[in-house]
Amino acid sequence: MSKLLIVGTVAFDAVETPFGKTNKILGGSASYIALSASQFNTTSAIVSVVGGDFPEDHLNLFSKKGVDISSIEIIKEGKTFFWSGRYHNNMNSRDTLVTELNVLENFKPIVSNKFKDADILVLGNLHPIVQLSVLDQMNSSSTFVILDTMNFWMDNALGDLMDVIKRVDVITINDEEARQLTGEHSLVSAAKKIHSMGPEYVVIKKGEHGALLFNNDNMFSAPALPLESVFDPTGAGDTFAGGFAGFLSESQKINFESMKNAVIYGSTLASFCVEKFGTERLKSLKSDEIGRRLIAFKKLTQFEIK
Repeated sequence: MSKLLIVGTVAFDAVETPFGKTNKILGGSASYIALSASQFNTTSAIVSVVGGDFPEDHLNLFSKKGVDISSIEIIKEGKTFFWSGRYHNNMNSRDTLVTELNVLENFKPIVSNKFKDADILVLGNLHPIVQLSVLDQMNSSSTFVILDTMNFWMDNALGDLMDVIKRVDVITINDEEARQLTGEHSLVSAAKKIHSMGPEYVVIKKGEHGALLFNNDNMFSAPALPLESVFDPTGAGDTFAGGFAGFLSESQKINFESMKNAVIYGSTLASFCVEKFGTERLKSLKSDEIGRRLIAFKKLTQFEIK
């Protein structure tokens, strides 16, 4: 069975949207990625850090989903990373209200020997220096590396981020971030420029407008499934990355055709994530629900040219 290593945050989130608000709930990039990837036949593990305030129930959830948690460091005297945000009425923008790094501030990830030869490595949203330290611990040149990043690191650690980008196979990035990173308005031009920075594949996420996949002269466009209601977009991008990586890990095929399928699976998983607050929808998600939604995706785009 293919091995999938996930490095990112395991955190508490407090979210407010036009549909309601939550107190502290399970969040963090690694949480969304792992729960999404758990829908696939793969051996996965999380590398992260939490405080003594992190509930054992959350750790048990990962274990029940088949996720190895032995590399989640628990600092008993510390507090878990906490983020709070409020979404605007259009749900496309948000204000960060609180960010408390807590134990994440001095996080030094340690990759266990069992996963140093992982087939796929997903670098969730973290400081690029932390991501580089993980890359340096991997001992297999064949590990396929997927990077997820955000504009905060472009603003505050661009040099380190560029060092990471040089060493990855896939970057997943949203349209605004792709334009910021490259200075190009056209997403086609932006993808070409990012490709020249190192990644063989570039995935540009466009939120409710779907996603684009680029590889040299190949391009694939996937829609987002129109939903009747969106309660909370938090973690949708990470859920996409988890579905994307999970599919590739299960299929054990890395080429443009498998990437196209991975994008569809990532979009499908993300469409579930936004239906409830935080990770709640992913916790109860069943494989038959995913199957039905994949069929809906196919019907959405399938047509004949006469």
